[in-house]
Amino acid sequence: MISSKVAFLFPGQGSQYVGMGLELASSFSSAREVFAELDDVLGEDLSECIFRGSESDLRQTSNTQPALYAVSLAVMRVMERDFSISPGLLPLVVAGHSLGEYVALTVAGVIGFRDGVRLLRLRGEAMQSSVSTDEGLMAAILGLDVMAVEKVASEVSVSGGLRDVCVVANDNSNGQVVLSGKRECVERAIDLCKASGAKRAIALDVSAPFHSPLMAGAESAMRVALRVDDEGVEASVAARDGIVDFKPPLFSVYPNVTARAEDDSSRLRELLIEQVCARVRWRETLLALERDGVVSAYEIGAGKVLSGMVRRTTAGISCSSVLSVSSLESTAEELRARWLG
Repeated sequence: MISSKVAFLFPGQGSQYVGMGLELASSFSSAREVFAELDDVLGEDLSECIFRGSESDLRQTSNTQPALYAVSLAVMRVMERDFSISPGLLPLVVAGHSLGEYVALTVAGVIGFRDGVRLLRLRGEAMQSSVSTDEGLMAAILGLDVMAVEKVASEVSVSGGLRDVCVVANDNSNGQVVLSGKRECVERAIDLCKASGAKRAIALDVSAPFHSPLMAGAESAMRVALRVDDEGVEASVAARDGIVDFKPPLFSVYPNVTARAEDDSSRLRELLIEQVCARVRWRETLLALERDGVVSAYEIGAGKVLSGMVRRTTAGISCSSVLSVSSLESTAEELRARWLG
């Protein structure tokens, strides 16, 4: 019989908004410490951009990724230090949507906070510079299943070259799929999806075509940053100055690329690199969590996007978002009563 488990889920790009985490930082010194460390690693006042900056500045991928990372980890810091909820005492598994996977790895003890900030700044910059702003496009397709959207993507990518790229970037939940690729290809796909019965097919306001072959340059940058060679093993000792130490996870992590529990640190390192160009298999991840015994999930950080995906995809997992002080209080009470009593 599968034991009941709890999952912490961490949001990705698109969940950000100016002011996220401000209440937390105003209320808890432990949260303020996280944002101070974020600024120290980057050598700039990103926390001011998060709390009181402009939407356009926060939306820059190189800012968005470390910002969302810090907000989720500020929640975790407060939960542990101020509400005495230690993740290690829970029957816990973790997963993160795209950049949220870095949060999952940090919570699981695989990578450290400072390495995570540094890697996500690099990841954001590399993704932004891989493709010119007007060259790529992403689109959300609502009301078609992933197989129908895959068929459309194949039809508009018949040449198979980088000049004709359109792929499924995110299989988010039942009836919500995201396409990514060359602008003209994705625009054609939008029309075809509408003709195929999609409820909505809309271009997304994002800065690059994430999770597509057009991110190959960013994948290469992350491979260098994580010191992994083409065979998927760590680089030689002579080239390992500054290598990010990947430790064995304290509990299972569900990476986007495989959508199943992974416990090997070397494997998690390689999957983090592959994730840049690969599909985010979030719907499959949620179904795997349900099969593996998860009955309660908490979306830790900004927004409520993942909570909606859980409701649309699973029948047996309850999910609530955790960022405000009141939501932290209620979550801590629930966790103590159900899992730590």
